[in-house]
Amino acid sequence: MTQVTSSNIGYPRIGEQREWKKALEKYWNGSLSQQELLATTKEVRLNGLRKQKELGIDLIPVGDFSLYDHVLDTALMFGIVPERFQNNGLSASSLDTYFAIARGTKEAYASEMTKWFNTNYHYIVPEFDHAKPILVENRPLTFYREAKEELGIEGKPVILGPISFLKLGKGYKETEFTSLLEKFLPLYIQILKELESDGVEWVQIDEPILVTELSGEEIPIIKQTYQTIAEAVPSLKLVLQTYFESIHHYEELIHLPVAGFGLDFVHGDALEVIRQFGFPQDKVLFAGIIDGRNVWRKDLEQTWGILEIIQQIVEQDRIIIQPSCSLLHVPITKELEHTLDPIIKAGLSFADEKLKEIAILADGLTFGKTKISKEVNESTEAIQRLNQSNYRRKSENGVDLQEVQAERQSPFSQRILEQQEALQLPLLPTTTIGSLPQTAEVRKQRLRWRKGDLSTQEYEQFINKEIKKWIEIQEEIGLDVLVHGEFERTDMVEYFGEKLNGFQVTKYGWVQSYGSRCVKPPLIFGDVSFDHPMTVKESVYAQSLTDKHVKGMLTGPVTILNWSFVRDDISEFDVLNQIAIALRKEIEELEANNITIIQVDEPALREGLPLKRINWEAYLNHAVHAFKLATTTVKNSTQIHTHMCYSSFGDIYDAINRLDADVISIETSRSHGELISTFEENTYNKEIGLGVYDIHSPRVPAKEELKENIYRALATIPVKQFWINPDCGLKTRKEEETIAALKVMVEVAQEIREEQLQTVKNN
Repeated sequence: MTQVTSSNIGYPRIGEQREWKKALEKYWNGSLSQQELLATTKEVRLNGLRKQKELGIDLIPVGDFSLYDHVLDTALMFGIVPERFQNNGLSASSLDTYFAIARGTKEAYASEMTKWFNTNYHYIVPEFDHAKPILVENRPLTFYREAKEELGIEGKPVILGPISFLKLGKGYKETEFTSLLEKFLPLYIQILKELESDGVEWVQIDEPILVTELSGEEIPIIKQTYQTIAEAVPSLKLVLQTYFESIHHYEELIHLPVAGFGLDFVHGDALEVIRQFGFPQDKVLFAGIIDGRNVWRKDLEQTWGILEIIQQIVEQDRIIIQPSCSLLHVPITKELEHTLDPIIKAGLSFADEKLKEIAILADGLTFGKTKISKEVNESTEAIQRLNQSNYRRKSENGVDLQEVQAERQSPFSQRILEQQEALQLPLLPTTTIGSLPQTAEVRKQRLRWRKGDLSTQEYEQFINKEIKKWIEIQEEIGLDVLVHGEFERTDMVEYFGEKLNGFQVTKYGWVQSYGSRCVKPPLIFGDVSFDHPMTVKESVYAQSLTDKHVKGMLTGPVTILNWSFVRDDISEFDVLNQIAIALRKEIEELEANNITIIQVDEPALREGLPLKRINWEAYLNHAVHAFKLATTTVKNSTQIHTHMCYSSFGDIYDAINRLDADVISIETSRSHGELISTFEENTYNKEIGLGVYDIHSPRVPAKEELKENIYRALATIPVKQFWINPDCGLKTRKEEETIAALKVMVEVAQEIREEQLQTVKNN
């Protein structure tokens, strides 16, 4: 009898209590030494390895851990340090250099940060300008030895593959890809040879770029790359790991000279692909059959059915069971969620529970299904209890979506005239994106309130005090359109998850978003509906304190959907429309209370775009429809804003236009105006703000930087359409740096406003 192997692709980095995050932030503020940081994070890393071993995983990934981002780790491993960070006397192996690239310094702006494929994880974009790579450290080998020596674990080293690594970077022309690859390939081979010499059996090479629509001309390059690697390390077993979709050029790439392929059987159509094209008899199939991106328990009976189909194509002794992708995207364990409804909790599966599911299925394949019949029945019964509960009534909130208005009363050309008359804003109006700094005191008082140590009345008084303070600060700085600051909100999605019916917020369900920033995606477990006003009280109070306009601030339906863990028993688009109708009622409440500018943020619109173009149109149509469902019942004079960040907007320009928002603000600071090229190639007739400085870095921007960004934009976008704002919310920044940066921004705006008005006067 052959034991079927269980495997994992990657494990969460943050620790059950976010020990990793807390250590990083203490190090950054100077209250933790480098030695203490490394000791703390090592213990988090080793604990993760121990748990995977205890949960029955045979092939445990090593080297997937990171202090910030695995793409940045790969860049520094090869000595790829942007030139602006090379004159500070620090080396590529320096931790200070590492964090400087990610977060910026007073002297140098941070590297660009963008979304990891269609997830809410952000990676640091490598900069390959004039790259002269060297192998600074063999990180996979270091972590392999650590796991073996400390825990006796024969780990599976993980490395980001050369094709994906270079494709995810910038700073070279498309025609230079091959020559750049030739510089890195010997270093990859050196890493693999050293792993081979150390007795490593399996190495996981992540090549998620293979699920995207690579051109036919790139296939020979990929084939030659892996042929060269295979010849250099003939005895090393390489698993080429893909995820998030099926491989685009499957019938060609599946024959690459590697020992195994990792396929995602949850997202995309991998099952149909292997049915059509088969699977090579000389390779091992690492079958990703447990969803690594959502938190709902797997019906093991249904999953067993998928495995039976796979076994008709691939012999059992060549199948290894694993999740569909790294478990980086889900919380660590549901065991800490003591306050959840038992029906909901029983239907959940976080990282540790998913590993249990994998181990169970591996045992089932080894010893027969009867060996795991108890576990299979338990999973089916738990899911049935949830699906048959009152939480899931399959309603439409009493609304016939076919009859609901989804268009504004008048076209933008008419609306903008009424808005200009009603709002009386200056040329180049200044504003922020919404959130203002949440200090330690804000978090402390919220925690006291949640624990019951502070009454609701006392807590609301505290929040109002913060709102009042920051309305006064914004007026003093000279901003034109103010915000209330969102001090009552933990997170832009979690907050609404606490207010809308059909959502459940967890206590410890944290996942990494970028750097040390962790979020708790709420669970959408039932039908979503509006219960009571969610943002009106704070918005109305803030507006009562000033004669300037205060924006109402909401998170849009697509972002709430994409940044939540969504029920999997009905279509996601049905859930999306339920969210939109609920938000529509909130927007109508804001307007009824004389909030005349309402921002509905959609930073995740581009992120949710399917990886295959054939699926784009359906997704974008649903996304646009949901946004319009939420926003189109307001009066012409009410101005609807939206905000988006870290996206390739050329891909979705038409959809952005169809949203019919009056004003859109877009991140463009870290890409330093590159995004503006989209608007150079297209005519956009609505109003727009391009983020003029990077809020993810603690540095205060220089006036010259902001002017350069603004002038570049004004060369393309008419001055009457242009707004000036930071690139994202200011929640994570300190008060003093926020005030200083906003002062610079407003000063620059006022200077350019005067220049533009003088130009108009002279003409």
